[in-house]
Amino acid sequence: MLVVVAPGQGAQVPGFLTPWLDLPSVGERLEWLSTVAGVDLITHGTVSDADTIRDTAIAQPLLVGAGLVTLLEVFPHPVEGFTRIGAGAGHSVGEITAAAAAGVLTAEQAMVFVRERGRAMAAASAATPTGMSAVLGGDRDEVISAAEQAGLTPANINGGGQIVVAGRLDDLAAFAQNPPDKARVRPLEVAGAFHTEFMKPAVDVLARHARAISTHDPRLRLISNADGQVVHDGRDVLRRLVGQVARPVRWDLCQATMTDLGITALLEIPPAGTLAGLAKRALPGVETLALRTPDDLPAVWDLIARHAPADDSLSTSPSWRLIVSPTKGTFEYSDEVGGAAAGSTIPAGATIGTVVNLRDRIDVRAPHGGVVVEWVVEHGDPVSPGQPLLRLHPMSSS
Repeated sequence: MLVVVAPGQGAQVPGFLTPWLDLPSVGERLEWLSTVAGVDLITHGTVSDADTIRDTAIAQPLLVGAGLVTLLEVFPHPVEGFTRIGAGAGHSVGEITAAAAAGVLTAEQAMVFVRERGRAMAAASAATPTGMSAVLGGDRDEVISAAEQAGLTPANINGGGQIVVAGRLDDLAAFAQNPPDKARVRPLEVAGAFHTEFMKPAVDVLARHARAISTHDPRLRLISNADGQVVHDGRDVLRRLVGQVARPVRWDLCQATMTDLGITALLEIPPAGTLAGLAKRALPGVETLALRTPDDLPAVWDLIARHAPADDSLSTSPSWRLIVSPTKGTFEYSDEVGGAAAGSTIPAGATIGTVVNLRDRIDVRAPHGGVVVEWVVEHGDPVSPGQPLLRLHPMSSS
């Protein structure tokens, strides 16, 4: 099984899009997305220097635009991608790329949303001198505890011995002077404390915009970086995109879900390298490939051929007819639905059951409702992330 992942802010490097412009369609698509976002993606992806593309308002549209156009070179016909990719995920702003690639948002919606995200986060960053630092090594729990005692937030828990802490610059400096045992602290060149309470003004801005955005349900398993759950409701994906600006990124839980899914290969789209590197440490036995330039495309197609047979289960029918498990655990029918018989009607928003595991009890809802066709699992069955639970026919609108 193949998972495709999209990197977050900080992955961009000067000139990373230059070799891609040798492909005729890339320049045209970048020009269109530049028009939509009001950001010159071609200039910033080819000739702008590191300081320029570090600007949050530039970096975020650049990352999403680059991911979308290069992914189309891997899968020129997106429907093929829906039948081949076992799951998708994105780190921080990369989650917008993943959502658009999964069909939740159009490319144009994604570019407008990320434009406003970048502007709002830049404005929130300017209000208070804040930043982020990577903590490499050390005991995970000790690092988190030390960061919280120093007034910092573990903003990215990435797995593989890497945690990114965020907060006020003076608190970060004090933390670096007295790091946790066996840990190294490296300041990151970002504008502010992303994924912390300092970004709450940006959440408010995005929440207003989100009310006007229409969505579709994902056409493939989409792993949320908030908690590693597989999300199958488009509105829920959008809500998570809004809230994640001020919430920690739990990439460790995303990688745990990838393990539960049984992935055998991970492909990172441009600007690639960061997430593939994390996977090498956290996902032993999983083949990884970082797509950096068009020269890597033959290797990508070979990876797809070996690890990604076509799977129609989430794409030939509208995905909103299929309710899937958000995580690994044991499925229990809800009192509300109780294993309703075929032909029964389930109202929109009804809780069909709960997935129980050692960490949590997670309710599963039918966001659109429908008529029961069949239960794919029974009460007490073990389930894995993204596993179908219930198949529904949509209810007539008449």
